[in-house]
Amino acid sequence: MANLEARASRTATLVNYYKIIEQLHYKIDACSVSNFTFNEDKTMRRTFIKKIGFTVLALTLGTQALGANPKDWPTEVNFGVVPVAGATSVKETFGNLADYLETKLSVKVNLQTAGDYTGVITAMQHNHVQLAYFGPKSYIEAHLRSKAELVAVEVTEETGLPGYYGMIITKKSSGLKTLADIKGKTWAFTDSQSTSGTLVPSVMFAKKGINPKEYFSKVVYSGGHEASILSVKSGKIDAAATNDLDFNRGLAKQWQEDDFNIIMKSELIPGSPMTVRSDLPESFKKAVKNAFLSYNDKEGLKKLKLKGYAPVKDSDYNSIRDLEAFKKSMAK
Repeated sequence: MANLEARASRTATLVNYYKIIEQLHYKIDACSVSNFTFNEDKTMRRTFIKKIGFTVLALTLGTQALGANPKDWPTEVNFGVVPVAGATSVKETFGNLADYLETKLSVKVNLQTAGDYTGVITAMQHNHVQLAYFGPKSYIEAHLRSKAELVAVEVTEETGLPGYYGMIITKKSSGLKTLADIKGKTWAFTDSQSTSGTLVPSVMFAKKGINPKEYFSKVVYSGGHEASILSVKSGKIDAAATNDLDFNRGLAKQWQEDDFNIIMKSELIPGSPMTVRSDLPESFKKAVKNAFLSYNDKEGLKKLKLKGYAPVKDSDYNSIRDLEAFKKSMAK
């Protein structure tokens, strides 16, 4: 729909310019020939003005306004989002952004998610997804396997920084307020490819000499941050790893801050990036990057709990690579 609206807008602009040119014809016809430096007949004057008019029109509108993207651009792309939340919540949170991208790029954008983080990585690997939102760890995997190329990073609303904080939560009424308190209790990671939901707490446990399988009575993988938070709220799980950004996205909708204890908080984690497949046309990748960096819709940003998007580079995630290397070394 947004794509059709953009094309209709360009068509209307062309019509308006043509009307202006026609009005110019009539004004010239009404003028005396002495006002001009030539004495050609009326037909020649009209031809001359038409050439000027359409030259100005082309220069003013440019290629985009004339209604055509470069021929090598895709006409439709799939925008994959790792399942930090359920499909309904993902659509609510990212829907405005997807609509904006469709209008800005004049390319149909289909918002999609998967059952787990690996599903989005695999979808990009096989070109079923061309744009994707990853967490830091899943980006690193997608960069290796799926031709994922960085275009922008989230800047959070709460801190104004391109990053977020991992945290461990328990139910407020549980009385569980320290790491020692949750020994022998049930624990939830999110997904094996999650940074704050698995990698960061796993490294923290390893540094403290804690083996989760031995320390907790039961360890599960919830599949996403929303699922972990709701499981703690309902009492199905005693403690879980999540992050402040996804926690804030559900505030006042699915939970309240007073529903939980935050018993541990990590250092700043590099922000979650937006990516494109590296084999897409360079001009298209640049357009996608510019679209993210210029996104300033207040309602859309409010749903995302962001201030906007910022430039990003691959080396920004070297600290996550270091955490992965440490985790692997501890597993030997």
